[in-house]
Amino acid sequence: MYDVKSKSAEEFIDHGEILETMEYARANRANRTLIEGILDKAEKAAGLTHREAAVLLECELDDLNERMFALARRIKEKIYGNRIVMFAPLYLSNYCVNGCTYCPYHAKNKTMPRKKLTQEEIEREVIALQDMGHKRLALEAGEHPYNTIEYILESINTIYNVKHRNGAIRRVNVNIAATTVENYRRLADAGIGTYILFQETYNKENYEKLHPYGPKSNYAYHTEAMDRAMEGGIDDVGIGVLFGLSGYLYDFIGLLMHAEHLEAACGVGPHTISVPRICPADDIDVAEFENALPDEIFHKIVAAIRISVPYTGMIISTRESQTSRKKVLELGVSQISGGSHTSVGGYDEADKPVEGDTAQFDVSDHRTLDEVIAWLIDLGYVPSFCTACYRLGRTGDRFMSLVKTGQIANCCAPNALMTLKEYLMDYASPATRLKGEKMIAEQMTKVPNEKVRAKAMENLEAIERGERDFRF
Repeated sequence: MYDVKSKSAEEFIDHGEILETMEYARANRANRTLIEGILDKAEKAAGLTHREAAVLLECELDDLNERMFALARRIKEKIYGNRIVMFAPLYLSNYCVNGCTYCPYHAKNKTMPRKKLTQEEIEREVIALQDMGHKRLALEAGEHPYNTIEYILESINTIYNVKHRNGAIRRVNVNIAATTVENYRRLADAGIGTYILFQETYNKENYEKLHPYGPKSNYAYHTEAMDRAMEGGIDDVGIGVLFGLSGYLYDFIGLLMHAEHLEAACGVGPHTISVPRICPADDIDVAEFENALPDEIFHKIVAAIRISVPYTGMIISTRESQTSRKKVLELGVSQISGGSHTSVGGYDEADKPVEGDTAQFDVSDHRTLDEVIAWLIDLGYVPSFCTACYRLGRTGDRFMSLVKTGQIANCCAPNALMTLKEYLMDYASPATRLKGEKMIAEQMTKVPNEKVRAKAMENLEAIERGERDFRF
């Protein structure tokens, strides 16, 4: 029985409700009156139900699809402006006991060298990331007795304490296996940013086939992880599916039902939603996955999520090509990685494995962070390294209330420009710095609050003199 507030996975992600929603969406894919009404509602940027969103995703009327894409662009602009938050993944260990059939870290893969970073190696990796200009990391590790919560906590402490030249990691997001309330409490006490966990697929039958053994095979324990994380005091959580593992419509509906559940049961929806697609990696062949997603559907999913969950940050990784990333940036994505490596020890030359590769998946966008920053500026986006909300306690419901009322823009725009200025001064190539300085000058004139604009100008001058870390 479907119950959005239930703490039971099979009730808040109810199979019957998803099937009924799929049938409803397909039956109404050409229902112009209904679809126009849904789009009219969506214009208010207050979100849609999973059933309404499913109808939009299945819509086969070209003019209304174009209206949906245009609306997604407007909603993103209204809430996030032209800012794009930058981050990089940091892989600590690829030891794993799970049997995930889509991931090369699976325990039976004997071709991949296994590696776990020492704290000294982590420090070198962080220095390499700081020397690129990164301020925000996503911590990744397989599920294994080697990768204890103590190891993760020690690693977080190491990362936060590495100060190299003007570099500092100001926010560590964590993507590790589902765990206990007590362990989530310890992560919260360690000062993590967002706890991220991908569902992979919400189809329980497929989930169990894709996870034949290991702790991750427990569908309920995995799906209920975000409830435990919030119970443990983590305000910001990030969800996502790996599109291509199951039918896209089923997982799209499940993803939105999960967002609705977190809002209803925990008082705050997902801080981020990630939209990775299945891609090649070591012994993983995409051709074996019959549900692999074409670009057209993938782009439509991004637009529909942006319309349906307007407040959430949307993340795209370097799984996607430059061309694909450009398209989804237009339609709703607000966070991207740059200069990324998905190998354990992928950033510092001394840490790279001698034989074989430890990458979790193949990277499609191989550009440096500087090249990505220049590209974003050319497209009219402000690359942002801002971590102010997290560091000032604007998390969870406090963050969401600011986003939903539009007040977040009063601090986000100047914060983005100040962190971009830091990047330009400390790390950018001469060509990128010229582009960035021009953008900052243009964008500062658009900061609406006169006092904020004046203070931000003062801060930019202080950054020019060598001072760092200003925020509103």
